[in-house]
Amino acid sequence: MLKLRIGTRGSQLALIQTKIIADEILKAYPDAKISIVKITTSGDRNSAPFSSDPQGIKGMFTLELEQALMNREIDFAVHSLKDLPANISPELPIVAYSRRADPRDALVGSEKVIGSSSLRRRLQLKRLFPESDIIPVRGNINTRLQKMDSGEFSGLVLAVAGLERLGQSHRITRIFSVGEVMPSPGQGILACQGRAYEDYGYLSCVNDEDAELCAVAERSFACILGAGCNVPVGAYAEILGDSMRIRGLFVNEAGKFLRGDVLGRKTEAEELGKRLAEEIVQ
Repeated sequence: MLKLRIGTRGSQLALIQTKIIADEILKAYPDAKISIVKITTSGDRNSAPFSSDPQGIKGMFTLELEQALMNREIDFAVHSLKDLPANISPELPIVAYSRRADPRDALVGSEKVIGSSSLRRRLQLKRLFPESDIIPVRGNINTRLQKMDSGEFSGLVLAVAGLERLGQSHRITRIFSVGEVMPSPGQGILACQGRAYEDYGYLSCVNDEDAELCAVAERSFACILGAGCNVPVGAYAEILGDSMRIRGLFVNEAGKFLRGDVLGRKTEAEELGKRLAEEIVQ
């Protein structure tokens, strides 16, 4: 009998996402015994201002889950892929990728004063709404929605996938195209992170090949550009038959927006991401 301990953050969204993975496993292995292990991360505890956070927000929601993996307290962890830094330990690889949900960002409320946790979003929103105030905000989606409802700001920009999973898609007032707001690499995909050299064959029921290829391309692009802390990088790959198109955005230290896209064979996903990053930098 398959017995699994799945690690996750304790937020409502994280638990919903973990249940999505658990349900896929139970479809394939009806007799499996699955326990959900809730773990509080640095990002859940940290309420310090953005400017005092030298590490940025990426990685703050994954460190303790990775420690639990190393300590064998859990069998694998479930993350929003966009929360995982582009560079992760080879000892703790991604062992499955879920089918991708909507990768786009959306506005909830109005654009007069917009709250966003992401530098990538804030920079793009300032160009899209030059007359608006764009301010940083922390907390999980429910916390941010509560802050908006209490009047701290008039609108929020959040991932469509997260809003849909929480049953909050009715609050969306505008969905941005990929050209308007380039998503975070991996947005809309759930990642299962495990330990190297262990057999995770049972997760083949979860893994989606197209999502994996897109994730590999987007994370390859981000890795070259140093994404993982406060580096503003966006990427979106899509499968077109046997081909893949990947679009990318990088804002350099001078504040210049650098964009590009490449087309190639989907079997060369990692190389396509690297090639796009190199072309953008050059």
